[in-house]
Amino acid sequence: MSIPHSPSRLTEGPILKSLITLSVPIIFANILQTAYQLVDTFWVGRLGHEAVAAVSLSFPFIFLLISLGGGLAIAGTILVAQYHGKGEKRSVDHIASQTLLMMFVVSIILSVIGYFSSAGLMTLMGAEADVFDDAVSYLQISFLGLVFMFSYFVYQSLMRGVGDVKTPMYLVLATVLLNLVFDPLFIFGYGPIPGYGVSGAAIATIATQGIASVVGISMLFSGRYGVQVHVKDLRPDTELIKKMFRLGFPSSIEQSTRSLALAVLTLLVASFGTITIAAYGIGSRVLSFVIIPALGLSMATSTLVGQNMGAGKIERAARITKVSSWIGFISLTLAGILIFFLAEPLSSFFIPGETEAIRSSTTFIRIMALTFGFIGVQQVLTGAFRGAGDTLIAMVLAIVTLWMLQFPLSYVLSQHTPLAEEGIWWAFPVTNILAAVISIAYFRKGNWKEHRVTEDIRITEKVTEESIIEEGIM
Repeated sequence: MSIPHSPSRLTEGPILKSLITLSVPIIFANILQTAYQLVDTFWVGRLGHEAVAAVSLSFPFIFLLISLGGGLAIAGTILVAQYHGKGEKRSVDHIASQTLLMMFVVSIILSVIGYFSSAGLMTLMGAEADVFDDAVSYLQISFLGLVFMFSYFVYQSLMRGVGDVKTPMYLVLATVLLNLVFDPLFIFGYGPIPGYGVSGAAIATIATQGIASVVGISMLFSGRYGVQVHVKDLRPDTELIKKMFRLGFPSSIEQSTRSLALAVLTLLVASFGTITIAAYGIGSRVLSFVIIPALGLSMATSTLVGQNMGAGKIERAARITKVSSWIGFISLTLAGILIFFLAEPLSSFFIPGETEAIRSSTTFIRIMALTFGFIGVQQVLTGAFRGAGDTLIAMVLAIVTLWMLQFPLSYVLSQHTPLAEEGIWWAFPVTNILAAVISIAYFRKGNWKEHRVTEDIRITEKVTEESIIEEGIM
């Protein structure tokens, strides 16, 4: 049973139009996710600095879980995209069901371990007495809601695999709007609902994620959105699950590596004092904003490359990557030029009146701004490699970029040259350029084209047999 080839399957038609159609909703969804986090921070901040500290202590572990869950879910995106491009609807549905099963089991295991480890983790983080209980409670509730978080990851990944990015965007928008109500409701209480303080923020997150995941999974079971989860496919397919782990685990490591590297870099920044920390914080905020469109373009490229690789259109996948890379380079370079000239006003907006911190932040932003285009190239190429199923090289590139380039450069330039803290700033543009050059070199080498994740005989045989039976009955 195959689905007919059509332009809507992203294996035909104008490349530029497909990239824009896919990337814009993803970018908007990422902006909404940022808004979600800002709303949380705003309401928790109303409780005082102790509350903010309690949530901040929990964040590294929550981010680690997000990295793990998001990384494993990428396997679903890759396999669904490639089988969708190949035209095998039953394989798409089987993979979707197995991805949901795998993520459900992983989330339950991590929830149990995390819940009973929360107190120990907060002790390890050095939580002081005035924030310890709130931090533990917030983390425990977050662990209990892990099944909802992971379920939503599955929904987003599978929908992205078949090229539907608008529906998840609408669901994220609804989640953000719900969070605007749930956060103050559960933090401060209203009527019969008591205020739970810091724990209320975690409860609000679970509630909104729970609703979003139930709606999302219901959509997957309905089969009206290009992919369908079948109850009969929820029996464990051990070989397929192993393959998904092999595909997804490197992405989990890649994202976790980024988090750890940034934490270590923050320690180096902190050695130069409060003003440097403030400057780094402002520059990082600007960088995180620039990364949003780069990530959206990267995810769109991943889906397009995946579908075309599955359809056997290898050279079209290569053309897609080249077009997307140029879009990433040009658009982020233009953004970088604009930000270069707006560096001082931007810094003043975040830290008004802090003359020395504004000067340092302005310097940092201007030093890295003109190489933003290289970030676009590197992100797009990484997305293409993932779409092709080459998640291992994406992980290796992240490790090389962060641990063999950025941090060593930051350390040497700041500790062993007259540049001092500006040595950290200069490590950013150097790393951006080198990472892009390395990624381009691997792309041109062409090894990524040799990956064929759809060449899974066990899945093909199983699906073919079921399709024959179903068609025979009909």
